[in-house]
Amino acid sequence: MLDAMTPRPTAAAIVLAAGAGRRLGADEPKAFLSIGGRPMLAVAVAAAAASGAVDEIVVTVPEGYEDRALGCVEGLEILCTVVRGGDSRQASVRAGLAAIRDGIELVAVHDAARPFAPPDLFTSVLAAIGEGDDGAIPVLPVADTVKRVDDGFVTATLPRDRLALAQTPQAFRASALRDAHERAAASGLDVTDDAEAMEAAGCRVRAIAGDPMNVKITTMFDLAMADARMGGVGA
Repeated sequence: MLDAMTPRPTAAAIVLAAGAGRRLGADEPKAFLSIGGRPMLAVAVAAAAASGAVDEIVVTVPEGYEDRALGCVEGLEILCTVVRGGDSRQASVRAGLAAIRDGIELVAVHDAARPFAPPDLFTSVLAAIGEGDDGAIPVLPVADTVKRVDDGFVTATLPRDRLALAQTPQAFRASALRDAHERAAASGLDVTDDAEAMEAAGCRVRAIAGDPMNVKITTMFDLAMADARMGGVGA
């Protein structure tokens, strides 16, 4: 953990907004759908900016959505850069890493599909990276009994005290994250979050308490609930 007397390391936030959102059945990328009258991306980026824990924000978007993304970050009192993402989450992270300024020590990677991540979660996950750590991620305990199912039949019960549900933002040392993604790309490893790439590279990733309200918007029901929470139509 960072000592209160130690100067804060330079940090950037990469906000991933290049996903198509096919499971939502929308005509535009998920991050640009409205919740409470604001694009999901605008809500997510505002939280990162409000944390005071990052020195710049890089947003990755699909080709053709650069101008709309710039509208989502307009007015924020922090350097914001919009770049074209890749055809996969990993490719978008690499594009974001390539866009951050030289000298950035820590990087928080966040999915715009989690617009309710509070500003202090960015602060906490970055501050949690201690001496000897390569990163830190927020997790939630697993409340339900977890079964392994093979071919439609239960084959095992997994000990949930050693399981956790990962969230974003996930924070890492910039150099370690670059190396992990380069290794993943070279080996053809397909990961679902950045911590998995770090694990595969043998990095040490700390787990901290996540936020139960930091939900991921995946379905139309999720979107409707998020809109209601923001005070939009149907609230």
